[in-house]
Amino acid sequence: MTNTSKPIDFLWFIPTAGDGTYLGGSELNRPPEHRYLRELAQAVDRLGYSGVLLPTGVSCEESFVTAAALAPFTEKLKFLVAIRPGTAAPAYYARLAAALDRVSNGRLLLNIVVGGNPSELAGDGIFLEHDERYTHAEEFFQVFEDLVTTGHADLDGKHIKAKNARLGFPTIQQPRPPLYFGGSSDAGIEFFAGRGDKYLTWGEPPEQVEQKIKTVRAAAEKRGREVSFGIRLHFIVRETDEEAWEAADKLISKLSDETIAKAQAHFAKDSDSVGQQRMAALHNGRRDKLEVSPNLWAGIGLVRSGAGTALVGSPKTVAARLREYQELGIETVIGSGYPHLEEAYRVAELLFPELGLKREEQRAGFGNEFASEKSLFGGGGHSTIRAVSAS
Repeated sequence: MTNTSKPIDFLWFIPTAGDGTYLGGSELNRPPEHRYLRELAQAVDRLGYSGVLLPTGVSCEESFVTAAALAPFTEKLKFLVAIRPGTAAPAYYARLAAALDRVSNGRLLLNIVVGGNPSELAGDGIFLEHDERYTHAEEFFQVFEDLVTTGHADLDGKHIKAKNARLGFPTIQQPRPPLYFGGSSDAGIEFFAGRGDKYLTWGEPPEQVEQKIKTVRAAAEKRGREVSFGIRLHFIVRETDEEAWEAADKLISKLSDETIAKAQAHFAKDSDSVGQQRMAALHNGRRDKLEVSPNLWAGIGLVRSGAGTALVGSPKTVAARLREYQELGIETVIGSGYPHLEEAYRVAELLFPELGLKREEQRAGFGNEFASEKSLFGGGGHSTIRAVSAS
């Protein structure tokens, strides 16, 4: 159980595959242009999110390069960077991680991504079956961790061989940057239990998340390890529940049944991810039964692989749903919304106060000289309208 009085650690998402206003449509789309991603990262940093997730895949800008490009334009933001075993040698990834941790002054987090689309993995030179990928990943991270924590590694493994490997420069964070992981298969959970620090689940109904947390925690305890938990969710937060549900409907209003059918067929054929199967089972490709748990909406998963659910509602409603997850053991949230820049502001301005989180300008004491007054937005002019608060 988690103390719900402790504020959630709230991260956001950098859409390195592109962004937009409507799912499954071509209108009002935004390419992952660096200036836009930089604008988003700076806004998220200023708004008080603790970090951002950068995904990996053939359709995404490379995660380490993108994080390195954004780090100099941010101050406190941490970068949860996807690392996929097998796309490069563990010694090379150790050098990347150490360099990025130093460049960002200790702001690197690593998100281990083992699963995915087998045909895409084949393009990266990975031809292993599902469970065997985790055997490979275990050897990969044995070399990676030895290098990052001690500076040297040797292994004569089934998949990975390293002879007298060396790392020239250490990470800022000691003994290494934290390792995050998300995977719902038995093989994935066993791998995480021995290696990871924070387990991430996609946004399933609370009863399913509760069972997953119990399973993961038990597996880690058998290894004598303590781990923490996070959840990956989209957010559609508006001032009222009604407005939020209208926004959810609008998000998929350009989405045709044909597009949904093609996306679901693609996911079923090309992915061996257990987590993806669990996401698809929440809605079964049907757009008429998308509220799969109170305020948990599966509409995004109709055409988006991976995390496909959103919490929908007013700030009070969504905060209540998040506290239910907190009570199960969730300490970290990785959020997103379409488009990500505007929704980052909405979540920070509407939801953060309900969660006991403060935006960065509030932490800095902005406006303290007028602490006894309330600012009123005047819509223009050269002065701020202020009203003396009633005492």
